Amino acid sequence: MSTLRVGLRCDAGPQRGVGHLVRCLALAEEFLARGAHVAVFGTVERLPWATAELASRGIPLHPGPDSPAELVEAAHRHELDVVVLDSYELDPAGAGALRAAGVFTLAVIDGDSRGQVADLYLDQNFGAELPELPSAAELPELPSAAELPELPSAAELPELPGRLLAGSGYALLRDSVITARPAVPPPATTVSRPRVLAFFGGTDAVGAAPVLTRVLVATGHPMDLTVIVGRPEIEAEVEDVTPGRGQIIRPIPPTSALPKLITEADLVVSAAGTSTWELCCLGAPAALVCVVDNQRESYGRVVQHGLAAGLGELPELTAAGVAGRATRAAAARTLHGLLSSPQRRATLAAQAWSTVDGQGRARVVDAVFEAVRAAAVTD
Repeated sequence: MSTLRVGLRCDAGPQRGVGHLVRCLALAEEFLARGAHVAVFGTVERLPWATAELASRGIPLHPGPDSPAELVEAAHRHELDVVVLDSYELDPAGAGALRAAGVFTLAVIDGDSRGQVADLYLDQNFGAELPELPSAAELPELPSAAELPELPSAAELPELPGRLLAGSGYALLRDSVITARPAVPPPATTVSRPRVLAFFGGTDAVGAAPVLTRVLVATGHPMDLTVIVGRPEIEAEVEDVTPGRGQIIRPIPPTSALPKLITEADLVVSAAGTSTWELCCLGAPAALVCVVDNQRESYGRVVQHGLAAGLGELPELTAAGVAGRATRAAAARTLHGLLSSPQRRATLAAQAWSTVDGQGRARVVDAVFEAVRAAAVTD
């Protein structure tokens, strides 16, 4: 097989967050390690650290494309063999159009395929294991691009599911996380002033950091708290929070040293997004907040199975009146229990560490290479 050419379509920015880009970056690292040529297609807005991450790996960043026709044109222009689609915003018809044009397509999803017709689907969320869908070889053939006078809309495309890679065994993690994974989960360690790390995605698009900083302070427990602030306005709010006795609050900007900070922390408070799998892989004792609707199902599973403690949903934590005060008080009690119990923290860390082994991206790329080779043999 000649050098595989892979395109990853994702976007990142202050309002979109960086989760899609981070997991595409993990895939890119694995493809590069296998000798593939990799490029990212999309918009990365006001995130110099993210563009620096791409540049340091020699991964070019190309604009767009957005529409199905533009996706097909870009795939042909860059001679792509594989396109990875990781977006909630793109027209779902894009996957089917690429497949019809002879480009192997991997759709990264979070529970909802959005009607995409891909060769392979990836849902890395814990508990997403479902009965395997028909393989790509069992799917009826779509017409070739030349036979399509117009690209169909998403509503016109049939549901033609491909193979599904599901569950945290396929979690996409970057080199920096995999190399920082400890050989064993951290033991129970008693500390008088626990080191706490709080972060909520690369940009904290929903403004969770000030809310959870105040809840942490409300525990009354001594702590050395580091808060990663993705935007200046978030930093200003965090700096307005007055720490209690024995508490230190230290806001810092996004950093490539995040895995190191995670492994050094006695407790991590974070959003229940893609960073959940990084926390699990690193064996971090964590308390999670569900900050957007599409995290709700995964958040519930993770908390139910003891991979992390649950602090509730952000809208409830920010609600006014009696209900909001009660939710914040309950979250503060949960955090106080974790801060004061080394054994509780160690139990969460061990369960999380044993669930995500850091080999997920290798399994995904294995599946892509296997499918592409099989298609080449049948052609």
